[in-house]
Amino acid sequence: MISPLDLGSWTIRPLHSGTFGLDGGAMFGSVPRVLWERTNPADEANRIKLACRHLLIDNGHRRVLVDAGMGNKLSEKEVRIFRIEQPEDALDAALKEVGLSSEKVTDVILTHLHFDHAGGATIIEGGEIVPAFPNATYYTQRAQWELAKSPSLKDRASFIQDDFIPLEHHGRLQILDGPGEIAPGINILVSDGHTDGHQMVKVTGGGETAVFMGDTIPTTTHLRLPFIMGYDLRPLQTLEEKQKLLAQAAKEGWWLFFDHDPAVPGIKVKPGEKDYEIVERYGGL
Repeated sequence: MISPLDLGSWTIRPLHSGTFGLDGGAMFGSVPRVLWERTNPADEANRIKLACRHLLIDNGHRRVLVDAGMGNKLSEKEVRIFRIEQPEDALDAALKEVGLSSEKVTDVILTHLHFDHAGGATIIEGGEIVPAFPNATYYTQRAQWELAKSPSLKDRASFIQDDFIPLEHHGRLQILDGPGEIAPGINILVSDGHTDGHQMVKVTGGGETAVFMGDTIPTTTHLRLPFIMGYDLRPLQTLEEKQKLLAQAAKEGWWLFFDHDPAVPGIKVKPGEKDYEIVERYGGL
């Protein structure tokens, strides 16, 4: 188990609920395979291994979970296609490892509503789809909410209505309009390159800062500035967002946490010969 990181009144801990596979070409956009496969080898179907990672932010009173992973509502065919490997009730199992249950989570921040981030936001209970965290308030951006309800042809396969519509029906959803503070020391940063209203989560305390980057920078390989996912709606905006985030993180010594890197939960960076280099790693699987 990875040791927690203390940031003032907040304790943060990355949680890991499983792995899955996506097409390597889609994950790295226009970058040739000969470059990305050095760090992310592909299987026979060209899928690379990715983590479902979350961040738990806890001060003893509020327990804030960032992202909900795949969940268990996908069909057997989808599980095979995406090479999903996770225990039954994966996120509950990850929470149990740190002495918590879904009932004790007070807030769930969804970086966005793609199925690999919001799938675990709801569960099937008694034949009905209900919030997986019954006492939590869920947060998403209005721009993301509107897109998820009426997605474009490009990204409609990324959204599954059952992952998020029940949150509104059960009165657990809070829609945000732009960046802001969720709790003292926890702030939402909006980055629209990957998708409309994508949220990064910034935690500050005790002289330290940590950012859960979501799909703005999903793996260590994406630290290279030109390495941008083919899934991104606005790749040039992603490039600008990466440059701004990494420059400030390097200057101020921030911890940066990944959602999909299969081996590295978090890092600190410095400017290097090629974009940015890792100077410190946080834990490991």
